[in-house]
Amino acid sequence: MSENVAEEIQRLRELIRYHDYKYYVEASPEISDLEYDRLMQRLRELEEAHPELITPDSPTQRVGEQPIESLQQVPHRVPMLSIENTYSAQEVRNFAQRVQKLLNGEPVEWVVEPKIDGVAVAIHYENGRLVRGVTRGDGFVGDDVTHNIRTVRGVPLRLLGKGHPPMVEIRGEVYMTNSDLVKLNEEQKKRGEPLFANPRNATAGSIRLLDPRICAQRRLRFICHGLGYSEGFDVKTHMEFLEKVKGWGVPIPPGVACFDDIEKAIAYCEEQIEHLHELDFEIDGLVLKVNRFDQRERLGATAKSPRWVMAYKFEKYEAKTRVLQIRVQVGKTGIVTPVADLEPVLLAGTVVAHASLHNADEIERKDVRVGDVVVVEKAGKIIPHIVRVEKHERTRPLPKFKFPTHCPECNTPLVRDEGGVYIRCPNHECPAQIKERLRYYASRDAMDIEGLGEKLIDQLVEKGLVRSYADLYHLTKDQLVKLERMGEKSATKLLKNIEESKNRGLARLLAALAIRHVGTKVAAILARHFRSMDRLRQATVEELSQINEIGPIIARSVYDFLHSERGQHIIEELRRCGVKMTEDVPEESAPKPLAGKTIVVTGTLKNYSRQEIEELIERLGGHAASSVSRNTDFVLVGENPGSKLDKARALGVPTITEEQFEAMIGKRPG
Repeated sequence: MSENVAEEIQRLRELIRYHDYKYYVEASPEISDLEYDRLMQRLRELEEAHPELITPDSPTQRVGEQPIESLQQVPHRVPMLSIENTYSAQEVRNFAQRVQKLLNGEPVEWVVEPKIDGVAVAIHYENGRLVRGVTRGDGFVGDDVTHNIRTVRGVPLRLLGKGHPPMVEIRGEVYMTNSDLVKLNEEQKKRGEPLFANPRNATAGSIRLLDPRICAQRRLRFICHGLGYSEGFDVKTHMEFLEKVKGWGVPIPPGVACFDDIEKAIAYCEEQIEHLHELDFEIDGLVLKVNRFDQRERLGATAKSPRWVMAYKFEKYEAKTRVLQIRVQVGKTGIVTPVADLEPVLLAGTVVAHASLHNADEIERKDVRVGDVVVVEKAGKIIPHIVRVEKHERTRPLPKFKFPTHCPECNTPLVRDEGGVYIRCPNHECPAQIKERLRYYASRDAMDIEGLGEKLIDQLVEKGLVRSYADLYHLTKDQLVKLERMGEKSATKLLKNIEESKNRGLARLLAALAIRHVGTKVAAILARHFRSMDRLRQATVEELSQINEIGPIIARSVYDFLHSERGQHIIEELRRCGVKMTEDVPEESAPKPLAGKTIVVTGTLKNYSRQEIEELIERLGGHAASSVSRNTDFVLVGENPGSKLDKARALGVPTITEEQFEAMIGKRPG
């Protein structure tokens, strides 16, 4: 046998492992699927011609030739306990306080990871070679599924690199992507076999199959989330562990982050929920865990769960419906967003008839077409989004959606953000953008101009009366009374409300100006820090980026707007109109009637937007929670309340009206 053959086989194995790493660990493939398949085919040919060179860890040996007779049970050397979970941010805070108390006040770092909705497994490696895969089972004994674990994409049969510990147990989640579930159900339907309701069911059924050849066809994947039993493996923190196994070729959770403060960790969790639509796999929350292993050891565990970890879950609701139409909307910053109009469906107590498709790439990735049956999801406070298309229910060919190349409002050629996913209309004078900017400027969370609604703004723009924010302050009663549904009394009241908006202050003004990446929270941070527009305009990008929660991207966006010709023109026009450009310092000694109270709001309130009521609760010392739990002090109920009211009643949580709330905080009626 030629040494060249052995060398080529070794080279091909290393090359295939390298490309597995690039695809499954770094998510940045360097070659096409076709090129990868050619490498694998060449390796198979060489090994078939020289079977004496086949090794158990060769990439060709993932799938066994024969089914096993039965699943054998294997005890876990370190129990795989369940995780305590909560739907309440306040309970996360309480958990963190318990941890710090048990650690006598030591500083604690918190790791946040997505809680992937799959099947928990432990994968054993001896000297870098995969020897066993076991399901969680009851936490103490699991099923030996080694024959199927070997087929899971992204699980190395041999760890990359050198110097591996004699024994290491890598724990994680086996899961299926939504796009792979779509393909699987299409195949199941063709074969006349039962369909799978969701990715977790498909994963649970696949990983316990006796025939690895069938499991291999199911396209399962793996993400590591923890360390089990090990020998000769010295790592001191979870982040260090993840970095180590990533270098070995093991996929780690996307978006994992570490924080020195529980409030920052909770804020990150809330932020991640807003990006659910970007994931191609199911998660049902975020996991917060103590970073240092020595602290975990001292914290120990109860009979059911470790004391150093908690899952912060969110309520998720799903329903099936059909796409009736896909249209695009032009937003206040020019972003062209596709929206799916749906057959109305009941979801979380409300009727959903629309779902955001976010961007052109998402439509392409999920392959959403008019006429498709889709699964729609609502999680937490985020707007409904489409999880996946039920392609097995396509009974006829449906045309692909063609994203427009020109703005549907002003016909300006659209442009894509450099290195980004958003497509924009670059014309600041686009009527659709002007209308959206004015609507946002007048909204409750911005300049709060009551009476300046959508239909009135449409008239003002279409008749050429308003083209900028400053034009609002030049409107006259004579102009207004000529508009539809606008009498003298309504015109007088609107002009009064417009005049009063001049005194809203810097925070609301910054939020109202449609500066990219600047919402109410960032605007408030900037206003508190600088106190005046003039001082803010003097700040450099470096100075802005050093402010807590701002960062370089927001800093650059704010700086560019304030120093652009357009931004300077807007600000100077508003200044000449008498709009307040400073922020008053709040009195720290103000009473806190809601101190220590956790409050959930449901339904529509008469006197407050959701943003306003939550800001008020926080300002008065309370905590505005997003979901009801036994730790909720009371639920504030408005008109058309959702499922939170039902949950409050089931848990015996007190409910109050808007009037009772205002009496509680000392606000007098009228």
